[in-house]
Amino acid sequence: MTCRLLLVDDHALIRAGVRALVSDIPGYCVVGEADDGDQLLQQAQHLAPEIVLLDISMRSTSGLDALTQLRAAGHTCKVLILSMHTDPDLIMRALESGAHGYLLKDATATELEQALTALRAGERYLSPAIAHTVINQALMRAHGGKQASTDRHNLTARQLEILRLIVRGKATREIATGLGLSVKTVETHRSQIMKRLHIYDVAGLVLYAVREKIISLDD
Repeated sequence: MTCRLLLVDDHALIRAGVRALVSDIPGYCVVGEADDGDQLLQQAQHLAPEIVLLDISMRSTSGLDALTQLRAAGHTCKVLILSMHTDPDLIMRALESGAHGYLLKDATATELEQALTALRAGERYLSPAIAHTVINQALMRAHGGKQASTDRHNLTARQLEILRLIVRGKATREIATGLGLSVKTVETHRSQIMKRLHIYDVAGLVLYAVREKIISLDD
């Protein structure tokens, strides 16, 4: 089944570019476009999109205000923020306002597809370039609590070590080399971590590790 997308950006050229990228991704189609928050609400009501690709900076209604209004109106569609901004406060506000993902506008077509796939599967997505920024911002807010114990999370010491590296943005091969393990062993640990925590995307692991204080500002 084709996933229905709504593009919201006040720049026609940006919308045209995103539409062109989406047209090359199997299983997705753009069913409508809007250039401000008011149009977003109207289009969402009329078209019932599954995913909204939303710009933060728009001339009339900001993307964050539009997102807040969308949620207040009861719409449950997934929202993927498209933005040039990497300000940590802005990113956190977007996530706290109900966005399911945050993708930088200079992302590749492959990354756009990964983001859409994640949201469609009920997961969250953060551009790798901002993942560290989000972690640090969340840690600043949570700073002061004690790091949780291994037993509390039902993870072994090795799994906690690998989890910390994953949420720091380390690739599987990089983790394997650093810990002196095989890639297959790291992949097995990664799979076991996700199963034990019932979290199957990296963004979710990041939020979990921050919330549970598995990582600290000194890591």
